[in-house]
Amino acid sequence: MNNAGPPRNRFEDWRVKFIYALVIVIFGFFNLRLFNLQILQSRAYVDQAEENRTTTISIPAQRGIIYDRNGIVLARNIASYNVTITTANLPEDEGAKQQIFRELSELINVPVTHGRLTDETVKTFTPCQTDFGINEIVIIADTNAPYTPMRIKCDIEQETAMIISEKSNDWQGVEVEIEPIREYPTGELTAEVIGFLGPIPAALEEEYRELGFQPGRDKVGYAGVEATLQDTLGGKNGSRIVEVDVAGKIIRDLEPPIDPVAGLNMKLTIDTRLQAAAKAALVGEIQWWNRYFNEIRSSNGVVIAINPKTGEVLALVSYPTFENNRMTRFIPAYYYEQLSVDPNRPLFNHAVSAEHPPGSVYKMATAIGAINEEVVSPYRSLETPEKITIIEKYSPNDPGTPREFVDWKEGGHGVANFLKGIAWSVDVYFYKISGGYGDEVPEGLGIWRMSEYARALGCGQETGIELPGEADGLVPDPTWKRINLSENWSTGDTYIAAMGQGYVLSTPLQVLVSFAILANDGKYMQPTLVHTVMDSDLNIVEPFIPQELWDITTDPLIEIFDENNLPSGEKKIVESWIIDLAQEGMRMAVTEGTAEKPFKGMEIPTAGKTGTAEYCDNVAQEKNLCQPGNWPAHAWYIGYGPYDDPEIAVVAFVYNGGEGASVAAPIVRKVLEAYFELKEIDQAKTAE
Repeated sequence: MNNAGPPRNRFEDWRVKFIYALVIVIFGFFNLRLFNLQILQSRAYVDQAEENRTTTISIPAQRGIIYDRNGIVLARNIASYNVTITTANLPEDEGAKQQIFRELSELINVPVTHGRLTDETVKTFTPCQTDFGINEIVIIADTNAPYTPMRIKCDIEQETAMIISEKSNDWQGVEVEIEPIREYPTGELTAEVIGFLGPIPAALEEEYRELGFQPGRDKVGYAGVEATLQDTLGGKNGSRIVEVDVAGKIIRDLEPPIDPVAGLNMKLTIDTRLQAAAKAALVGEIQWWNRYFNEIRSSNGVVIAINPKTGEVLALVSYPTFENNRMTRFIPAYYYEQLSVDPNRPLFNHAVSAEHPPGSVYKMATAIGAINEEVVSPYRSLETPEKITIIEKYSPNDPGTPREFVDWKEGGHGVANFLKGIAWSVDVYFYKISGGYGDEVPEGLGIWRMSEYARALGCGQETGIELPGEADGLVPDPTWKRINLSENWSTGDTYIAAMGQGYVLSTPLQVLVSFAILANDGKYMQPTLVHTVMDSDLNIVEPFIPQELWDITTDPLIEIFDENNLPSGEKKIVESWIIDLAQEGMRMAVTEGTAEKPFKGMEIPTAGKTGTAEYCDNVAQEKNLCQPGNWPAHAWYIGYGPYDDPEIAVVAFVYNGGEGASVAAPIVRKVLEAYFELKEIDQAKTAE
């Protein structure tokens, strides 16, 4: 008899249920995952797949050409030939591949193999700026983008490029790429005006990408009008949207290509011939005086010429400068470092960015202000001894201390009125009319009113010329000194400011503008380097239209202050007859005053003003030149002509040049003579 019970289930129920539940959970998870991927996120993955199979190719735009006012090319695009290898197109046979490399190596002087590939060397690899051999460059290219041409050598000779093109059937994968690069036919003659191009800075990559530029390929302006007129010259890149395979090979266009829009061409106001004459005059004068003293006294200077009636800048020289043709393909590190450490700062545009004490050329603001405010009559003569003593005070209740103010001429000038004061740059005359002097001049012009007239002549503000880095200069007043130096304004500060010394600073362009306003009967015309803008067929897109900013004889610009030196809210103009007198005084400076000697015998009647500005900057301090009573001085001169109908005004500035009449005035004369000689030549050609 079998006493065994019914057969026992091998698995307990709970175990079976657990397995079923586990299976359900797993399948449920995968179903949810599939639902998420295929339904909820399907659009994102479709977009990603679409993005993987499509790419946008940027088509570079042609950059605009820059001409001078006579049609001479200042900047243009030329063909540069680069040797490239597309690794996917190379022969599969290693022997045939190496044979191509050996033959190519002999032709372009790049070794077949050189250098060691490491993570660091590959990371810093830059085509055409590497020591790697052909083999190493090909390995990098094959790893990254086998269907994208990789540059092996850049800027080869045209003859070499033609040889490579002829061998294209035998050298599979080797091609010649034609790349437009910038060329500057006039080189360093106009480098401070034209500037140069450089790669898009990393900090601005996103901004330029939004504008359609391609970092790593496209270049943008780094200096000169190449920088300020980037939007006009740069054009707009085109594009192709193409389908590619996994290796990056282009299969087809997905959309019609968008053609690039070429940049507009530009005709500048610069006359290259006058630019050459101005630079030769400046450099020649500096070198002559350095040889005369048998030491390097002067190391930099500026010459600018402008048409006061239109604001057209005819020449703009900043010395020393640089050779912008050395920046065409890339900016050489050693050359850029050389320029950067040069104490004379060749990359710095001294014409618009350097701020210096203007010295006596600043007296014109004091001159027209004192007469317009009726501080003195223009024909009243004042005693102008060799020196005067005033009581310098820092507040009305300050008992003050005596302080001497000395004229530049030993023995003084005797008596001087308005015209003689300008013609001979009589310091004591301007001391008295600016700050007052006892019963002779009970109340001078004062710093507040002096500042107003200086600003009306364009001082203390940017001119807006189409060059980067323009400085605004400094027209000081008591508020400025209190905020910046935490000191009260003293009476002596006013006397010094009237001389264009102390805290007063101006750029050479600002000084020129102030005299151009006076030469143009009070009208301030916008200084500009742009004459006309043209399309690719040289049709005029934007003609030149002179722009008047203001007229000091009709536009109320001068703040009226009450007896407490507080602004009244009303403004006044400068009387036109005062401008006429100022012009007469500047004419006398040439006929019988401080500029008589350098302009003696010049046929074209001109007018002008000399300036000798003492300074004590960091360079002078390092050379121990700042000796009390014998500071070094910059040389200034501004002249214009013809006197009765001005068509050109010129400023010359020589750093540490000494007397303006001796150093700067001869430069201006040479530039003026060159201008009128060129004018005669052009008129003769027109007549023929």
